[in-house]
Amino acid sequence: MQDKLEGLKSYLTGTKGTYTVLYVLSSLFVGLNCLLIYHEIYWLLLLPVLMIIIYLYFFHLDKILLLITLATPLAINITQREFRVGVSIPTEPLMFGVLLMFILKLILNNDFDKRIWKHPVTIIILLQLTWILITSITSVRPLISFKFLLARLWFVVPFYLFGIHFFKQTINIRRFMWFYAIPLVGVVFFTTYNHYLWGFEQQAGHFVMEPFYNDHTAYGAILAMYIPVFFGFVIYRKYSKITRFFGFMVLLILMTALILSYCRAAWISLAMSIGVLILVLLKIKFRWVALTTIIMGIIFYTFQFEILTTLERNKQSKAATLTEHVRSISNISTDNSNLERINRWMSAFRMYRERPNFGFGPGTYQFEYAPYQLSDEKTLISTNAGDKGNAHSEYIGPLAEQGLPGMLIVVALVVAMIITGLKVYRRSRDREIKLLSMTTTLGLITYFIHGLMNNFLDTDKASVPVWGFMAILVAMDIYTSKIEDKEPEKQDTTS
Repeated sequence: MQDKLEGLKSYLTGTKGTYTVLYVLSSLFVGLNCLLIYHEIYWLLLLPVLMIIIYLYFFHLDKILLLITLATPLAINITQREFRVGVSIPTEPLMFGVLLMFILKLILNNDFDKRIWKHPVTIIILLQLTWILITSITSVRPLISFKFLLARLWFVVPFYLFGIHFFKQTINIRRFMWFYAIPLVGVVFFTTYNHYLWGFEQQAGHFVMEPFYNDHTAYGAILAMYIPVFFGFVIYRKYSKITRFFGFMVLLILMTALILSYCRAAWISLAMSIGVLILVLLKIKFRWVALTTIIMGIIFYTFQFEILTTLERNKQSKAATLTEHVRSISNISTDNSNLERINRWMSAFRMYRERPNFGFGPGTYQFEYAPYQLSDEKTLISTNAGDKGNAHSEYIGPLAEQGLPGMLIVVALVVAMIITGLKVYRRSRDREIKLLSMTTTLGLITYFIHGLMNNFLDTDKASVPVWGFMAILVAMDIYTSKIEDKEPEKQDTTS
C-alpha cells in the first residue's frame, strides 16, 4: 500500500502527472460552467480572471497598478441611492486590494524606504490623513466621514506610497502617463461623437462625456493635466520618432477635446501653468511668486463675502458662441452653474464660521450645507436634498468639513509639491528628468488652480493622476536627482 501511494505521489509530481491534474481540473471547470450556464448562472466565468488578478497581487503588484491606471478613464461609478454610497467599478475594489496588500507587506517585511516617510510631501500627506481621522471622530456624520477616510487611503496608498517605489525607474513614469492617456483618448472619441450628434452645442458639452466622467469640469481638469506631459513627449528629441509622433497625436486630440469641453476653469488653469513655466524659464525666484500668492489669498480670505457678493451681482447673458464664451471667462457668474458655485462657497464660509476648528466632518458638506443657503443666493439648480455635489473647491470644501487646519494642510501640500518639482528640475543634470519633473509639476499646477473652483479628489478619475504625479516628483527627488549629486560620473556613464 505504501509503495502504491509513493508511486502515485511521484506520478502526480512528474510532468505527466501535472498535465493530468491540469486536464482533470480544466474538464471539471468546463463541465461545471456548462451546467451553470444552462441554468443562466454566469459568475463562474470570471474565475480565471479572478485567479490571474490574485496571482498579480502577490507576485506583480506593479502590474495591478498599471491595470488600475488603464481602467480609470473607463471606470463607471455605481451608486446605491438608499445608502448614498458610490463605488467606481472596477478601479476602487482593485485599489482596496492594493491597500490591503500594502498593509500586509508592511507588517511582514517592514522594509519600506524610510526616506519616503521623511520626505516633506509625505509628512504633509500623513498629517492630512491624521487630521481627517480626527475630524471624522468629531464629525456630525461619522459613518460618512470614515468612509471618506477609507476612500482617501485607497487612493493615497496605491498611487502615492506604493507609487514612489514603482516610479524609481523612469520607464514606469512613461508607462503610467501612456496607460492613462490611451483610454482617455478613447473617452475623447466617445465624447466628441456624442457632441457631434448634439450639433456641438455648448449645453450638450456639459454631459456628453457621461458615464465615464460626471461632467465637463472633471473631464476638462484631466485633459488640462495631461497636455503639459504630452507636450514634453513631443519636444524631447531623445525619444524615438514613433513616441514623438504618437505623443503629438495625443496632444492634438487632448487640446481639441479641451476646447470642446467648454470648461473655462480648465482653460484658465492651463494658461496659468504656462505663465508659471515662463516664470521658471526667466529664473524668477519661487519665493516671490509664493509670497504674492499668499498675499492674494489673505486678501481674498479677509474680504471673501465682499468679493463674492460683488461677483454675484455681475451677471451676464449666457455665451452663445465659442468666442463669446472665451470673452466671458472674466465674469464668474455668466450662468446658473457659476452662480450656484458662489452659493456653495458662501454656504461653506457660513459653515466654517459655525465650526471653525474641526468643521462638520470629511465628506459631510453636501448633506449639511442646505440650511446655510440664503434665498437670494439660490439658483434654478439649487437643492436641499444633498444629492448634487460638494463645495466646488479643493480649498473651501476642507474649510467647511475639516476647519481652518484642513484648508491650511491642503495649501501646504500644494506648496510642498511645487517646491519639490522645481527643486528636481533645477538640480537634475539629466534632461529627461528635468523635462518629466517640469511637465509633471505643470500638470499638478493646472489641477490645483482648477481646484480653486472645483474639487474631484474624492473620485478615482482625478485621484489616480494627482497622487500619481506627486509620487513621480517625490520618487525623482529621492532616487534620481540625489544620485546625480553624489555620483555624477557614474550617472553620466549609465545614461
